[in-house]
Amino acid sequence: MSTEIATLGEFGLIRHLTEGLENRQPSTRYGIGDDAAVIARSEGKQTLITTDLLLEGVHFDLTYVPLKHLGYKAAVVNFSDIYAMNGTPTQITVSLGVSKRFSVEDMEALYAGIRLACEEYEVDIVGGDTTSSMTGLTISITCLGEAGKEQIVYRNGARETDLICVSGDLGAAYMGLQLLEREKMVLKGTDLSIQPDFTGREYLLERQLKPEARRDIIRQLAEDQVKPTAMMDISDGLSSEILHICTQSKVGCRLYEEHLPIDYQTAAMAEELNMNVSTCALNGGEDYELLFTVPLSAYDKVSQMDGVRVIGHITKPELGCALVTRDGQEFELKAQGWNPLQ
Repeated sequence: MSTEIATLGEFGLIRHLTEGLENRQPSTRYGIGDDAAVIARSEGKQTLITTDLLLEGVHFDLTYVPLKHLGYKAAVVNFSDIYAMNGTPTQITVSLGVSKRFSVEDMEALYAGIRLACEEYEVDIVGGDTTSSMTGLTISITCLGEAGKEQIVYRNGARETDLICVSGDLGAAYMGLQLLEREKMVLKGTDLSIQPDFTGREYLLERQLKPEARRDIIRQLAEDQVKPTAMMDISDGLSSEILHICTQSKVGCRLYEEHLPIDYQTAAMAEELNMNVSTCALNGGEDYELLFTVPLSAYDKVSQMDGVRVIGHITKPELGCALVTRDGQEFELKAQGWNPLQ
């Protein structure tokens, strides 16, 4: 049996979803319960702020995305933005637009995912808003973080001869999405020749439905005393992100196809779907891995880091941005990843 949200009202729903929340961050002086949260920052720390908006039918499809997974992912992608600035996420606010087709139990599932992410990454939920929606579910999360002034890493610091590094592997989240879309077709019966099958593809589904922010890489860089010269997280695709760095840093780059980190399941799925796996790695998006540049002098350290791969280097701007294929040909990099306004 489901409970209509209207029976609780806006404030009743907020109280219901946030009941029992405990603040973990010393900077959270006052969270939910007043007109605004109170956040304190220690001397020398600066505040980082990022916001992400997710719309049903644009950013997620509830045909195959469980609400708990959606809540977890919605929080984690914001944490990833803070880590990409070499900072630490500390607080979030959560705002929801909810249509009448959702019940209190649905919102409990969504919030369970958000709360789980916050517990895992030690982030406090300190506020938000709820309202009715005529178009389905809308999720807006604002994340606050902190970093020392000298530790913040921007997109505009890459310099000629810097190494280009990436964490983890690429293209798996995109292959997971392709797999889910294929099974959605089966569910609708639009292609009777395809049978549902997730066997051996669990990693792809996890990368799409439950991504993780690379806090471990940020900690590893700090432990090894390596400060990136530029950094981004890979949300729209590797090619789009490296072009952002090169444009803002006024440099060129060379990426090497043979060095792109690709998981076996990603390669197998691409072959099954008759897709070029390197294209998927470059343009797929939603990997939420870290793309960063470091001085050439840091090569010995980054090459020994678990989960980090050197995939190219920064060049003079007049050389442009290119992918060097396995047979030595160069192709101009283009931003062909996710475009939220298309």
